[in-house]
Amino acid sequence: MNQAKPQTAVPPTDNAPRTNDTVVDGNEADARSIRQSILRHLQCTLGELPRHVDSSWEPYVSLALAVRDRMIANWIRTQETYYERDAKRVYYLSLEFLMGRTLGNAMLNVGITDACAQALHELGYSLEDLRNAEWDAGLGNGGLGRLAACFLDSLATLQLPAYGYGIRYEYGIFHQRIIDGAQVEVPDTWLEYGNPWEIARLNDQFTVHLYGHVHLEKMDDGNLKTHWINTEEVVGIPYDTPVPGYQNGTVNTLRLWQARAGRDFDFRHFNAGDYRAAVDAKMRSENISKVLYPNDNVLEGKELRLKQEYFFVSATLQDIIRRYKKQWRMHDEPAGLPLFQRFTERVAVQLNDTHPALAIPELMRILLDEHGLSWDEAWRVTTGTFAYTNHTVMPEALERWPVWMVGKVLPRHLQLIFEINHRFLQTVRERHPGDDDRCRRLSIVEEGDEQRVRMANLAIVGSHSVNGVAALHTEILKTDVFADFVDLWPLKFHNKTNGVTQRRWLLKANPGLSGLITEAIGDGWITDLYQLKNLVAFVDDAAFQERWRDVKRANKERLITEIVRQYRRRGEALTIPAHALFDCQVKRIHEYKRQLLNALHAITLYNRIKERPRAAFTPRVILFSGKAAPGYHQAKLIIRLINAIGRVVNHDPDVADRLKVVFLSDYRVSLAEKIFPAADLSEQISTAGTEASGTGNMKFALNGALTIGTMDGANVELAEEIGRDHMFLFGLSVDDVKRLRPEYSPRLFVAQSEELRRVLDQLRDGAFSPEEPGLFRPIVDSLLSRDEYLLLADYDAYVAAQEFVSAGYREPGPWTRKSIWNVAHTGKFSTDRTIAEYARDIWGLHPVRP
Repeated sequence: MNQAKPQTAVPPTDNAPRTNDTVVDGNEADARSIRQSILRHLQCTLGELPRHVDSSWEPYVSLALAVRDRMIANWIRTQETYYERDAKRVYYLSLEFLMGRTLGNAMLNVGITDACAQALHELGYSLEDLRNAEWDAGLGNGGLGRLAACFLDSLATLQLPAYGYGIRYEYGIFHQRIIDGAQVEVPDTWLEYGNPWEIARLNDQFTVHLYGHVHLEKMDDGNLKTHWINTEEVVGIPYDTPVPGYQNGTVNTLRLWQARAGRDFDFRHFNAGDYRAAVDAKMRSENISKVLYPNDNVLEGKELRLKQEYFFVSATLQDIIRRYKKQWRMHDEPAGLPLFQRFTERVAVQLNDTHPALAIPELMRILLDEHGLSWDEAWRVTTGTFAYTNHTVMPEALERWPVWMVGKVLPRHLQLIFEINHRFLQTVRERHPGDDDRCRRLSIVEEGDEQRVRMANLAIVGSHSVNGVAALHTEILKTDVFADFVDLWPLKFHNKTNGVTQRRWLLKANPGLSGLITEAIGDGWITDLYQLKNLVAFVDDAAFQERWRDVKRANKERLITEIVRQYRRRGEALTIPAHALFDCQVKRIHEYKRQLLNALHAITLYNRIKERPRAAFTPRVILFSGKAAPGYHQAKLIIRLINAIGRVVNHDPDVADRLKVVFLSDYRVSLAEKIFPAADLSEQISTAGTEASGTGNMKFALNGALTIGTMDGANVELAEEIGRDHMFLFGLSVDDVKRLRPEYSPRLFVAQSEELRRVLDQLRDGAFSPEEPGLFRPIVDSLLSRDEYLLLADYDAYVAAQEFVSAGYREPGPWTRKSIWNVAHTGKFSTDRTIAEYARDIWGLHPVRP
């Protein structure tokens, strides 16, 4: 691969005239013009001679630039229209954007996939090869970042004025390698060869301040003016990526910030011979956008994480206000209206979890200290601007920052947080006089051995709207986690169930199935997923069922190729039967998601086969994929266990093709696009009451997999839409969990289950780690001593549900009928529906057509 980073021409910014002569109008997007564009970029932008190119990277970059050219005219037109029509805009702030690969999605939404394929064929290239040359933009850890990416797609498709804001991490989520069964983290250098989709907007950079101290100046009128002085300066450089709607002319923007030092080089230190100190400030500043989620097990990592969160919200708010001032000058200044009078009429900011919550005191600082608004007016603007989405029901996952650290890094903001808290608690005391316990629970500042700032409480107090992401999740928030806040502001809390974009997760990821669906019911489902309901007419059509199974078989063969390739790279030969049930659990590795329960079931199946080697068993491939946080020892041990089980099972001649246990490494968007279409069974087995929503459940169902799961997160709503008789539900409910926890005895459940007892004995005695017999003993000890997520309590019910799965899969007709029925009833789970609800209920946003 060519190490040189391609240089690209920079088109005008969002308010510049349409004068760029490289802009190509969308109606020229045919194979001939695309072929010419590819050749032009290959020669003029990259300086390569086509006949001398010996890798797929340069042709990929040239194709990407050709596709980007066809978005730029609409990109500029979209931004101009927003200004001309004085549109209200929503700004989606997220520390994660798990975008994956851009090429395929961009071609699809612009409507030029076939033309690009033809042009490449004429040039002697394969579109699939060039797609695979693109690196995944892994700027996220899981569902939070992927949801943000799906939201951007739906915002553009619904033609809503919107911008995504985040950080341009130099290193994304780590690459995961499996070495001797263990996860090994490798840096994700996704920008090593450049990113042809992004455009640096050097004229829109902003300075962000850190550290320093607060100085009060007495003014002539006797009032005090606050100054934040002696700060370190970091410069935020914006990089823009176009986000096209589905074939509608709208192109929105994802803006990611890169941190640079306010001063790159200190000549004073250099001339004194202290060369390290000469660049020390540069290194400290640029670390801010270096890594997604620095290790916060050490203080330096925690402080860096805090700086990341503030850096991106400060740069973003400065940018939002810059853009708002343009609107004010165009529409309000001539009428003599004060600068911020219509701010909330034009600006909505959605906080994706608590990571951007520092935007609340930052906006207050800007309004108070830089623009001189009164406290009451600044607070009116602030609370009218922000809305907060919560993504967790587990208290330990809610961010809390040490007060001393906030005071060190952001001294002015700590003052503002204390003042916000003081005024808020006055309101609480007026409503509940003498109730000090309630004040302690609601306080933004948590007391104790170490004072901490509760970011969720700050987000709730400073926002006009708080939403959960599934009906059950929202109910738990209202009745448990944030019950006191709901008592105070009952109308502030509501639900917005998550979704996925069908354009990536069905149309792009599963062309075989999407083509069959379109042939049967038309293509209206691409922008209105509820139209999939028309598939109900085909559930009993034998010929349609056969074609449905053919598509699934082809998708399995494609995934098998990936499995075999990965295992060959690890030095292991593996054969996978395509006729087997593909039983898939792919998600972040965490104890509450209970990959361990799935692994215990795999051992149970293995034991049954060994006991009855001549018996008939439903062939099954149990497939896992997901990353564990680098410092999460137990999760990484579970990965080792899964791979250890696979090493034993996959090469036991008694088992043959009846059972395979597979762990695919480096789970990412492009790998997920191969797994979801091939899956027969979707594992959604978290402990009831722990998963906020989940979106993997939706992607699997959309691709025809049946669900085995607990009544947790969005599984509840899946069951309502699809019907419980079309799923395999099991296990404790949320109420059952509450009743069981106080007196839970894991050993009691073990005593009642002979199969479970045998499985735990095997783990304890080293049956799957003979070279290191005690390796998995910590897992057994943890289960027997506390079993925090109640695996042992749900084991028997889970195994029984899996027996129904096996029996069902042996009957292809009824199984396929359920698969078609599942897809037909997933209409609710599109982010188009989710975003439409946000726009209507929270943002007050309306479509704007360029």
